Amino acid sequence: MIRIQNLTFTPGADSRAALLRAAAKALRLAPDKITELRIHRRSVDARKKQDVRVVCTVDVTVDGKEEKILQMARNPKAAIAVTTIYEPPRAAQTDERPVVIGFGPGGMFAALALALAGLRPIVLERGQDAAARHEAVRRFWETGTLDPASNVQFGEGGAGTFSDGKLNTGVNDPRIQWILEQFAAAGADESILYDAKPHIGTDALLTVVQNLRRRILALGGEVRFSAQATGFLREDGALSGLEVCERGETYTLPCRHAILAIGHSARDTFETLLQSGVPMEPKAFSMGVRIEHRQEMVNKSQYGAFADRLGAADYKLNVRFPDGTSAYTFCMCPGGHVVAAASEEGGVVTNGMSDFARDGENANAALLVTLTPEDFPEKDVLGGMRWQREIERAAFRAGGANYQAPAQLAGDFLAHRASTTLGSVWPTYRPGVTLCDLHDVLPERITSVLEQAIPALDRKLRGFANPDAVLTAPETRSSSPVRILRDETKQSTGLRGLYPCGEGAGYAGGITSAAVDGLRCAEALLAEIGTE
Repeated sequence: MIRIQNLTFTPGADSRAALLRAAAKALRLAPDKITELRIHRRSVDARKKQDVRVVCTVDVTVDGKEEKILQMARNPKAAIAVTTIYEPPRAAQTDERPVVIGFGPGGMFAALALALAGLRPIVLERGQDAAARHEAVRRFWETGTLDPASNVQFGEGGAGTFSDGKLNTGVNDPRIQWILEQFAAAGADESILYDAKPHIGTDALLTVVQNLRRRILALGGEVRFSAQATGFLREDGALSGLEVCERGETYTLPCRHAILAIGHSARDTFETLLQSGVPMEPKAFSMGVRIEHRQEMVNKSQYGAFADRLGAADYKLNVRFPDGTSAYTFCMCPGGHVVAAASEEGGVVTNGMSDFARDGENANAALLVTLTPEDFPEKDVLGGMRWQREIERAAFRAGGANYQAPAQLAGDFLAHRASTTLGSVWPTYRPGVTLCDLHDVLPERITSVLEQAIPALDRKLRGFANPDAVLTAPETRSSSPVRILRDETKQSTGLRGLYPCGEGAGYAGGITSAAVDGLRCAEALLAEIGTE
């Protein structure tokens, strides 16, 4: 198979026909000499607003000898396709059943790898299965009745299930393509296999995570929902078992190896781990707001004259100031919604999500300020966690103590005046917003940077500082406020047999990087047990 890089065509054209012609031209062949064409990578180059291009790398099968065709083409963009295939390891024969704590992306792919290895893992997930969880979340958004055990943060698929389902990552790892293939096999659109910025969509994720679970079960694994690890038992410095509370019943689960993939919001488990002597440290993370614009504005700013030919545009922005502070956008959701993402009673948390079609009227993104442990009011290990909680509770009170979120127009925020009416952008947050002055809700450490960031980012994305843009607070769960320390074998430095994993442990930031870390931890566990 021949791989041809950087083929371009105008948006709106018949992409397959355009790619076939471009590939044939690149190889100096007649189009009918290409017997198969598959997109390997696809992106949009919008640097020139009057000449936006779709850019593709394609793999083709040709009628003839590949080496001879490449020799005749003399095209540096064409070469024999080289692919790296990831193969999950197989375990040696053993009756041991490792435990996976948490069923977000890290835990899910760790469990899948262990199941493929033949180990029949036991998964403990404190939340509900996807169907029941979806109902609990719907009820919360409509009525303000929160289930602390099953919500946007906890349950099958983890926090990523109620997100845009973005799969792009800064991690470069051969495991990523395999992960994308598993998502596609579970029901995600095949475009995730080649899009530069792949996304599954919230509507599809609910099906995808259930299909991945069914595959784990078919391989001999077990998933226990409403089952939380509440204690970590040790013997001679090594894990010997777990205390588990499952649907109100407490029992001891013997185990020597457990992958800890609890997610960034498992605050009670962080406290339990600290009390159990598991080494942890505070880590930098970010907090801020969700900012909403009209999606039409973002499209025009990003795609210019081609805005009507391409799907909903996204953006990723950042700015650093001379005093060392910085702000950036995160988890941008084109055509999406701002959602209530609380996991504790008496606190307001915001997040963003969008369906696969990304066809909503608004765009939203987290607008975050980078914070270090030196910024935390309390300097101990859990100081960042308690700061999150303090801000979430202040937002709860400001919103009316009914899970409505405090919100403010960007123009009013920059002018330091409370908002009293909405403009051209209508907030999508459910259960609703309460207009106020966010300076009364968020710490000055955050608001002062946001005041600088909004006009600065407008110079990168025209319209970002639109006075009618809506700021909804707070966005506090961008990543874990702690890191659970592990050594080169991926095991806890204070409890052998425990493998801190993924976003909650401080080693990932997003669906794909968490899934990659889940595979790495599973591989480390298998190496400890022994592989074939």
